[in-house]
Amino acid sequence: MASFTSGVSVIEDPLDSLDTRSCIAVCRGLGADIHEEPSCLVVRGIDSIKSERILDVGNSGTTLFLALSMASLGNAPITFTGDNQIRNRSAANLLKGLSSLGVNVQSADGYVPISVLGPWRGGRCRVECPTSQYLSGLLMASPLARRGVVTEIEVPLLNEKPYVEMTLSYLDRQGVIYEKSKDFSYFRIKGGAFYKPMNGPVPADFSSAAFPAAAAVISRGKVELEGLDPKDSQGDKAFFDILQAMGCAVDWKGNALFVSRNGPLRGGVFDLNAIPDALPALSAIAAFAQGETVLTNAAHARIKETDRIAVMARELGKLGVLCTERPDGLVIRGGTVRGGSVDGQGDHRIVMALAAVGLGAESKIEIVGSEAADVTYPGFLDLLTA
Repeated sequence: MASFTSGVSVIEDPLDSLDTRSCIAVCRGLGADIHEEPSCLVVRGIDSIKSERILDVGNSGTTLFLALSMASLGNAPITFTGDNQIRNRSAANLLKGLSSLGVNVQSADGYVPISVLGPWRGGRCRVECPTSQYLSGLLMASPLARRGVVTEIEVPLLNEKPYVEMTLSYLDRQGVIYEKSKDFSYFRIKGGAFYKPMNGPVPADFSSAAFPAAAAVISRGKVELEGLDPKDSQGDKAFFDILQAMGCAVDWKGNALFVSRNGPLRGGVFDLNAIPDALPALSAIAAFAQGETVLTNAAHARIKETDRIAVMARELGKLGVLCTERPDGLVIRGGTVRGGSVDGQGDHRIVMALAAVGLGAESKIEIVGSEAADVTYPGFLDLLTA
């Protein structure tokens, strides 16, 4: 959003990860001037997209899905590509919606390379959103269409609703006026808005905080997670409610969250529709829980960097954990976890979940492709030495 403002933004405490660097590279490619300081990013926004570019999003699906919509505002063709995992992640639903809004889209069956060319003419589109990022991209771009353009979005399917609420909170801060239905199945947004500079700190990430928490409860240790906001609207905050339901101690002291476990872990049934990114970490914890743990309503976990349902079932199975796949989740029977060799499949969340499992296994676990953790959490594996 800062890259599409008419001024200079100062973004404090950004995470230096591979995904962040992919996003910075794409925004620079679109024309933003981004200067990296030791503890902040200084971003001078662009007036318009003026030249044809080929942009590489690396492994970042968030960057791809948000930038596709933003790039559709321009009058120059922008082509997106990415790594092998990105080449297997479809944007077909989003591209169909963009085409309905007058954007010229070129792609083979919805996969990168994808080219988009504006202008954004508005009108009505219908977009099923197995990932919330499709809708977030449309909501971010719609206000920046030219004055007089009206965009209407029908949303017959929406997963990960809390992340759309986050996007709307940013639009609210910008003073954007929009109409929406209570269930988020319809939005109407007028063009002609201008974004003001986006200043302030990047909130700490509850999705990443799940992994040191998982390591603590598996190893019966205690971890203090600093900088989290108990009032934050991030969906993955619910991960810690699930930990409590499984028998863990979760206590807030200001902006510090303390997580530990003294007694046994309990299984249960947990709906992950709003927080599918929590599935790998919860699968790791469930391997040590009493009875069965059912992770359900998360079919969209299959369309992330990997099919996380299938991968977690297979890799935990190698360690002797009884896992049953369902179309929308997993049933895991906890017990003794053996050591052995597992494959992170180049997926940062799979790698971190399996590393946490290693703290409670009977013998050592070797994780192939462990460097993938740097995509979102550089240094996580080093932190486990504590």
